Formats: sequence, structure tokens, C-alpha cells
Amino acid sequence: MRKSKEKRKKCISITFCTLVYLFLFLPISVIVVNSFNASTTKPYMSWKGFTFDWYIKLWENSSLLNAFGTTMIIAVVSTLLATIIGTLGAIGMYKYRFKGKAIIDGLLYIPVVIPEIVLGIALLTIFAKVNIPRGMITLILSHVTFCIPFVIFNVRARLSGYDNSIEEASMDLGANRLVTFFEITLPVLAPGILGGALLAFTLSIDDVIISYFVYGQTKTYPLKVMESVKSGVAPDVNALSTFILIGTIVFVVLTQGDLFKNLAGKKHKYAIGKLISSKNGKQEKSIYIPKYKRE
Repeated sequence: MRKSKEKRKKCISITFCTLVYLFLFLPISVIVVNSFNASTTKPYMSWKGFTFDWYIKLWENSSLLNAFGTTMIIAVVSTLLATIIGTLGAIGMYKYRFKGKAIIDGLLYIPVVIPEIVLGIALLTIFAKVNIPRGMITLILSHVTFCIPFVIFNVRARLSGYDNSIEEASMDLGANRLVTFFEITLPVLAPGILGGALLAFTLSIDDVIISYFVYGQTKTYPLKVMESVKSGVAPDVNALSTFILIGTIVFVVLTQGDLFKNLAGKKHKYAIGKLISSKNGKQEKSIYIPKYKRE
């Protein structure tokens, strides 16, 4: 009786997991399969046979490739700016106390919780008031705006377990604040900064609604795909989406694989940072190594 109950429970669990994975990955598999569809009539939904023609035609579709290139440029620039501003903001909010800190802390959640269409209209209004022409600049500024809070949240989560004594130890050994920041604070916060940067990059690439209000003549890849939805998504769009999917899978394998973990583990295994000490009037490097991570 007990064995039959466990067997039934196991079958239910497997069935539930299978349905969840089908719900998540079936739409993605449809895109991949449709990229090999030989159909040449809109809306390209009926299967007409297997072909690689759309992967060849993809390289002839300059407007689509230009839109994708524009998206990558905007995403990279927005991620860099949002990561720098968000990291410095998170450290400042964590270390210093000042009037209005709680208000600023609460305001950080507004770009996250309000509907994107409201934020898009607000940004459009601001750009119109200050006479900034819509285009690449407005897209980057808009993406930085909604990416900064996500970087701050990730870095602050990392700071929640941060030990300030390692900074004090580095300064006791002769390092100034700038050296302490780059050699001590930054390496410790690196996982949170990297997580925030990846999240910002993903949000920037994926954004449609806010970009729609501020793009002007500069079209991004999501906006280009949205245009093609009206007449049916062409298989060359599916082909480019398949390339993006393959790139994402490769990135996940590299970052989650044992090789990457071993390399990252060796890098952060012992040393917190390098400190600068003075001896005989010359600058020499000394190593401060509290073994906060042991095997």
C-alpha cells in the first residue's frame, strides 16, 4: 500500500514537471522549428518542408541585422552606465546615513512597480520638454533609467553580508580609500555587480513598450519583430532568434559549468585584495590574505 502511494506520488510529480517544462519550452521550440520552414507565403505558419534558406536570407536582411546591432549597442552602453551608477548608489546607500535616505530608498521601487507604459509616457514627456530628439540617446537614457534599480537591488543584496572589518584592515595596512575600494570592496561585491549587470542587459535587450515611445527613427530588434507580427513573423526573424537562443545556451553552459566555477573559485579562494605598503621610500606590494573562504 505504501509503495503504491509513493509510486503514485512520483508519477504525479513527473507529470507535473513535464507539463511545466512543456509550457516553458514549447513556444521556444516552435520558433526554432519554424526557422527551418520552407513556406514562402504569409503568415508562414503552415509547414512546407525543411530548408536552410532562411538562414541564408537572414544575412541579406540588412534592416533586421541593423536593428539587432542597434539593440546590442544600446544594451551594452545602458548596462555599463546602469552598473556603474547602480553600484556606486548601492554602496553609498549602504554606508552613509543622511536625511531623506528612506524616501530615496522607497523611490527606487517606482520604476520597477509602475506599468511600463506609464514610465514610457513620462520619459517621452520629459524628452519633449527639454527638446532632446528621439533616437539612440533617448533610448539609452530610458534603458538606464529602468535598469539602475535592478542593479542597486542586486548589489545591496550582496552588501547585506558584507564585513566592513576587511576595509578597516586594509587601511590599517596602509591602503587609502581608493585602493581599498578597487582591491577589497569591488572583488567582494563582484558577484552582485555581475548579477545586476546581466539582469540590466537582459531587460534592455527585451524592452518593447518603453522603447516604443522614445525610439524616433532608431529601431531596435524587439520593435522590428513587433512590426513584422502584423503580417506574420518571417522565418528569417525566427532564424535570428535561434542564433540568439544558441548564444544564450552557450553562455549559460559556460557560466554554470564546472570549469567556470573552478576558475571563479580559484580567483576568490583566498585573497581579498592587494595592499600598497611603503618600505625604504619605495612602493612595494604586500598581500593581505584573511582566509575567509577555505576548502
